[in-house]
Amino acid sequence: MHDDSRLKPPFWKHDAYTLNLLRGALAAGCQRAARPAGTVVDYGSGTAPYREVVSPLFGDYVACDIAAGEGVDVVLASDQRLPFDDGTVDCVLSVQVLEHVWDIDGYLRECSRVLKPEGRLVLSTHGTWLYHPHPTDYRRWTRDGLVRELTDRGFVPESIQALVGPLAWTTQFRAIGYHTILSRLGPPGKWLSAVICSFMHLRMKLEDWLTPATIRESNSAVYVIVATGSRSST
Repeated sequence: MHDDSRLKPPFWKHDAYTLNLLRGALAAGCQRAARPAGTVVDYGSGTAPYREVVSPLFGDYVACDIAAGEGVDVVLASDQRLPFDDGTVDCVLSVQVLEHVWDIDGYLRECSRVLKPEGRLVLSTHGTWLYHPHPTDYRRWTRDGLVRELTDRGFVPESIQALVGPLAWTTQFRAIGYHTILSRLGPPGKWLSAVICSFMHLRMKLEDWLTPATIRESNSAVYVIVATGSRSST
């Protein structure tokens, strides 16, 4: 059970370039945390689009969200507390959730609480992106700001991947704009959107290739961090 629109978007989808990079970075991050007999918790899973990628790396994959729906294994109570004892989870996966969370202290404290001493948090969120309420949208981060959010709460980042640099994300936003407008025009508009977005994705590849890594790393649309928890010994 997974969401193919996010896991395997067609090339002509308006955000396929970003989603494909995100899938690869999450897979690499979870590979670092992999435990064949362990437990991974997808905290704020939505429809659990990455189940197919992540679950083979662990013995047990548990999708937790505040709302019931397809792909959700556990519906969280109003306090959003995870149904696991302290120090019993090998990996917490948090995909594009943190920008929608008001109580970051509570959310990250819960991640830390359930992680084993050797467990890891694999977290992605936005650096620069358009407003996208689900149901609300509170924050964006610089690379330094996101690292500080985690380290101030006891996490130790092991790796940081920066996805979609500044040239490419301006093109990504144009692709979203074209898609939004053209999709209102019925089948002809959707066909034209597919053509334009396919071209835009080729352009994004070139733009990211041309952008120096030092600029891309500090000015990206998405960051993926793998970190050990405050219970962890490093």
